[in-house]
Amino acid sequence: MSTRAALLAQRIEQGAHALAAFAQGLSDAQWHTVVPPDGRQVGVIIHHVASVYPIEIHLATEIASGNPIAGVTWDVVAEMNAKHAHEHAPVGKQDTIELLRRNSHSAAEAVRAFTDEQLDRAAPVSLNADAPLTAQFLIEDHALRHSWHHLAKIKAVLQGV
Repeated sequence: MSTRAALLAQRIEQGAHALAAFAQGLSDAQWHTVVPPDGRQVGVIIHHVASVYPIEIHLATEIASGNPIAGVTWDVVAEMNAKHAHEHAPVGKQDTIELLRRNSHSAAEAVRAFTDEQLDRAAPVSLNADAPLTAQFLIEDHALRHSWHHLAKIKAVLQGV
């Protein structure tokens, strides 16, 4: 196993564990607090993080295979997020935490399977103006960073509530 892949996977798990532990301690009112300017409830955002791990890993795997990412734009992401928020507005805390644990574990296991050569492989990514990005960058910027990013935003909002 690649040492870099193992460390990336470990950091994915750390972020997911931090988000899950924080979510576990939320009151019902906090779970339903709207996060501005996003407009989604805390619970919906946590469910969103949990539900997109497979997509994030799929994109990294495509780059690791030398395939470009085409058709993924910020407008597509915004549409996907809005649809998710609408469909999962009544999401429950325990089910969401379980999904977060399950999908982050699967994502980490998939990352552990990457070789250094795959992590270093680059291909154009439409989400980033077709810049030739490495699989490692995509893993770090999405599957790894995502839980930390939303956890910080949620904490900032809840501290003000």
